[in-house]
Amino acid sequence: MVMDEKLALFQALIKQGILDEEDRAYWDLLTLHRVKRLLDVLRCRTRHIVVGMEAVDDGHNQAAILRSADAFGVQEVAVVTGQAPFSPSERVTQGAHKWLTIRKYPDIGAAMGALRARGYHIWASRLAPNAIPLDEVDLSRPAAFFFGNEHEGLSEEAIRHADNLFVIPMVGFVQSLNVSVAAAITLYHTTHRAREEVGPAYFLSLEEQRHLLRRWIRLSSPAVRRMARILEGPPT
Repeated sequence: MVMDEKLALFQALIKQGILDEEDRAYWDLLTLHRVKRLLDVLRCRTRHIVVGMEAVDDGHNQAAILRSADAFGVQEVAVVTGQAPFSPSERVTQGAHKWLTIRKYPDIGAAMGALRARGYHIWASRLAPNAIPLDEVDLSRPAAFFFGNEHEGLSEEAIRHADNLFVIPMVGFVQSLNVSVAAAITLYHTTHRAREEVGPAYFLSLEEQRHLLRRWIRLSSPAVRRMARILEGPPT
């Protein structure tokens, strides 16, 4: 019965154009529970919201932002390194990083420019009089939210390249948050609101689902990863 259900799922995904017959070898190595989990997560993924980090140097903060992205269904993360390399703590990510699309850019102008060219409105985190409160941010179009260095925040170059500034309203004596906490709050609120406001366009297209699921099933267990290395070579 379990094998029949797993086969039926596979055949349905082939009919939708999300998987190919050549994916069967990997699919057969996964449990029914695993494939259902992959599909449940895939259906909630979005590229309508992107999170970006500029010169976030601490590996724990890097990892926490990645983990929040995964937790709230944000597929893409833009990274511009600072004084330290991008080396998120795997103890903190708990493996979340391998499911994400992490794009690294040489500088903040390149990162924001590339996203703007794809239709994103660029939002920069900054405590400033002209910053828009998070709950008033326009989410009708794809939005990329950038966060800066733990001590200095976003660079002046980032502020110049951004379309707008935003701020998380606070009522305490301290008017700042740890960068990973700020990113988590932002992703929680924007994903929940955008999902309601945008509707079906919030979620991945069939082509995006296809690309992602085919990559995910090749990462889903040590046995599958070994087979992928033998049949297809090292991952690119």
